[in-house]
Amino acid sequence: MTNFNLTAEQKTELLQLARRTITAYLTTGKLEIIAVDDPALNQDAGAFVTLWRQHDERGRAFADPTLGLRGCIGHVEADQPLFQVVQLMAVSAATNDPRFAPVAPAELPDIRLEISVLSPLFPIRPEEIEVGKHGLVIETGRHRGLLLPEVPMRRGWGREEFLEALCYKAGLPEGCWQQPGAKLYGFTAVTFEEG
Repeated sequence: MTNFNLTAEQKTELLQLARRTITAYLTTGKLEIIAVDDPALNQDAGAFVTLWRQHDERGRAFADPTLGLRGCIGHVEADQPLFQVVQLMAVSAATNDPRFAPVAPAELPDIRLEISVLSPLFPIRPEEIEVGKHGLVIETGRHRGLLLPEVPMRRGWGREEFLEALCYKAGLPEGCWQQPGAKLYGFTAVTFEEG
């Protein structure tokens, strides 16, 4: 599936499922996946869930919203139903992102959820990359890094800055994307967030 079309209602349902699952897990310690009947949400797809804090420690709104990142975890392979992946990644973003301490229940009212539903990966050459359209994955040996399509747009990066940031994300040196043996993949994403 190269394009994943979701209605406004389906997007809202996924966001609500993610929030309910995080809230239940942080409250009870139990992960209970809520099933849905919608055939579109039962299709296998990869997805990322990103958590954004709305305010800093002093209660002020972030001038740069990207400073409010609170967690982001995803599953790239399209091998599980979308509704399930979203719920699993939501809990993982809240509790298992190694960059942050787990989210406390008291933080939830200040957190905004964002979901990115991914297309399957496809090989891509550097000159084919369209900033803002393509997300990227790089693989070199045991190293792998991924950046979502919206990242370079939020950071004001061009194509080469995007590729260099991808190398950094994978724990690889500058210019790794130009090295023989580096595998570069693209994907597109349908990204939506709570209002």
